Amino acid sequence: MSSPRLHHVDDLGVARGGVRLVSSRLRPRRTPRAHPGTRWKNQQMTENTSTATDSSSDTPTGTSSSTVSPAPQAGTQPALWVERTGGRRYVGRSARGGEVQLGGLDVEGTFTPGELLKIALAACTGFSSDVTLARRLGDDYAATIHVSGVSDPDEDRYPRLVERLELDLSGLDDEARERLLTVVTRAVDQACTVGRTLKAGAEVELTIASVSTAE
Repeated sequence: MSSPRLHHVDDLGVARGGVRLVSSRLRPRRTPRAHPGTRWKNQQMTENTSTATDSSSDTPTGTSSSTVSPAPQAGTQPALWVERTGGRRYVGRSARGGEVQLGGLDVEGTFTPGELLKIALAACTGFSSDVTLARRLGDDYAATIHVSGVSDPDEDRYPRLVERLELDLSGLDDEARERLLTVVTRAVDQACTVGRTLKAGAEVELTIASVSTAE
């Protein structure tokens, strides 16, 4: 994917790695036949009750108190997880109490996973350029970042994502405008983690584990 292009207001213009299958508290009668590069191992699942997610403030309204969120590990970001709420319906949660609804294109008030990917990219671009733009345009500057991309049905991926950062640069002369756009583009290229991950590709490891939901 090429670097984002930023223009003035009237013309602004995941490699999947190996899958690791983990059988927890399952004793298959015979050794499963895994695909090349896939490993099966036994793993005892335990609940960590000492994490901050035990606090009642982290339990979203209407959620069963029996819901156990993944415990963050040392040196990692706070836990993120999704819970199934119905057929092709999920809710994404964070240990900070954040929540987002996921569903199909026919479900109002939700995002598809692909839409969230695009939203994450656009938001990351905004975060990465925020300080630079605020310094030059003022803390209350307005910005809208549009993002689009059509998936390839044969490869089941987005081959190209396009972003459009809209700003009011009418108060700058041509030289100041070009200088600002250069700095913003560099800031996004160097600091947008989502964009850098998409461009470079990332290994994705999937663990499948059996956990009891009985109380």
